[in-house]
Amino acid sequence: MKILNAVIIGTAAAALFAAADARAEWPEKPIQFIIPFGAGSGADIEGRLIAKAMSGVLGQPVVPINKPGGGGAITYTFVKNSKPDGYTVAWNSTSVLTTTNIGNVPFEYTALEHIGQVAQQPVPFVVRKDARWNTLKAFMDECKAKPNTLKVAFAGFGSATHMAGVAMTQLSGCKAIMLPVKGPDRRKMILSGETDAAVDIFFVPLKFVKAGKMKFLAISSGKRNPAAPNVPTAKELGLDMEFDLFRGLSVAKGTPQAIKDKLESAMIKAANSKGFAGRMKKLKVTLAPMGQAQFNAKLAKANANMVAIMKKAGIYRSKMKK
Repeated sequence: MKILNAVIIGTAAAALFAAADARAEWPEKPIQFIIPFGAGSGADIEGRLIAKAMSGVLGQPVVPINKPGGGGAITYTFVKNSKPDGYTVAWNSTSVLTTTNIGNVPFEYTALEHIGQVAQQPVPFVVRKDARWNTLKAFMDECKAKPNTLKVAFAGFGSATHMAGVAMTQLSGCKAIMLPVKGPDRRKMILSGETDAAVDIFFVPLKFVKAGKMKFLAISSGKRNPAAPNVPTAKELGLDMEFDLFRGLSVAKGTPQAIKDKLESAMIKAANSKGFAGRMKKLKVTLAPMGQAQFNAKLAKANANMVAIMKKAGIYRSKMKK
């Protein structure tokens, strides 16, 4: 019996050591880096930059794969259902809160495990430079006077840009025609006049603003952005809303802690690398890396805020299948 017990204990110990060694060797093959929005989007541009920087840190290719749809729903569902081994990573954003709370997916943001944040930026309300509205109030006043007339483009139902647009319009009492449009086409539609306005990520339309082709009427964050210091926040204008578009990493639930720690370390090292930090500075994106503990605390607070915004706007769980 003693011999049998020794064999059992020895076998169990060997299995534990083998598992530990496997985690210690991670990564041994390329990592899928799943981007929730399409090619040319802000998520795609930033995601490919951090993936390249992380490849250098980890010594294995971090391969960007676009899986757009449902305001991030396709990506988050895919990663949630993936093997929890660290080889499938979601490039998350505020959409992990918006798409879950609007009901695009039948799970909460906590169905994934979150590695950390890389950067953040506000969501601006954008119009063409020669548009007749010079303030958000002027746009919303016309929208209220002529319901279901003015068009506002955004990334997709359940995305952060959708949420910013819905919050700004509905909290202003404006009934706009909301148009889900992929990133590059939103800018084309503003310039062509096919849409009256758009809600967008900050850094892409900023270059059009600086070129004198577009103008910001407001931004979603709680404080003004130094890259556009004269643009007021929605809260300054009397709208009870406040959030930034963040980006970071998430993995399937059950991923070993040792692997999550390695991912966190590689993400933060890549984010702070001279090359990546320089690109973020040039793009006017706020570099704000944080690890698991800090990011999960932020997510809990941001989720409560998102639920409150959605309930005020009357869209909480509105896409949930009944």
